[in-house]
Amino acid sequence: MDWYFDFISPFAYLQHELLLRDHPRLRRRYRPVLFAAMLKHWGGKGPAEIEVKRALTYRHCQWLAERHEIAMKFPPTHPFNPLPFLRLALARDCDTDCVTQIFRALYAEGADPNDPGVFAEVCARAGLDAKSAAERINAPQIKTQLRESTDAAIARGVFGVPTLALDDENVDAQLFWGLDMTEMALECLAEPRRFRRGEYARLAELPVAQARKA
Repeated sequence: MDWYFDFISPFAYLQHELLLRDHPRLRRRYRPVLFAAMLKHWGGKGPAEIEVKRALTYRHCQWLAERHEIAMKFPPTHPFNPLPFLRLALARDCDTDCVTQIFRALYAEGADPNDPGVFAEVCARAGLDAKSAAERINAPQIKTQLRESTDAAIARGVFGVPTLALDDENVDAQLFWGLDMTEMALECLAEPRRFRRGEYARLAELPVAQARKA
């Protein structure tokens, strides 16, 4: 199962923590992507870009965290630039511990992503030298890798984060976007044809009666 994520997403943090805690044996291939590039490609807006939706989204995340007993403290600014952290994850081959340390620093401890000291602290926790890590994340190879990862996700039909994707050629059956689709994805993993039968099959071909004008 592929897991597409961006550190910009508090929902990705929550899903990551839930899967680590409740499904520790689930094997995920971590696929960091730049959410902003996805929004640009699909012509969408992130929740934080709609002013009336922004605070509501943050409150929802805090409520979900309390409901699921997950530590949650937002960073002092949001949205923020996630590029250094995405590239750091790639530089560490998306090691689970590194990804977890980044998420927890940002959303469990509320660290300032714009503070160079936070980046250095995350590197230290992941067993890295901050100076060499900073040099590596600026290497052309790492930048290309993130771009290619994002492009591959878009080509697969991924439009948001977090997204769980099953190893299945049927795009409609394999993509599960958002924290609230976690259990749905796990059901499909246990029974791959679960959402191809009955009413689900009809929904996949449901025609559009009227489209919104641009």
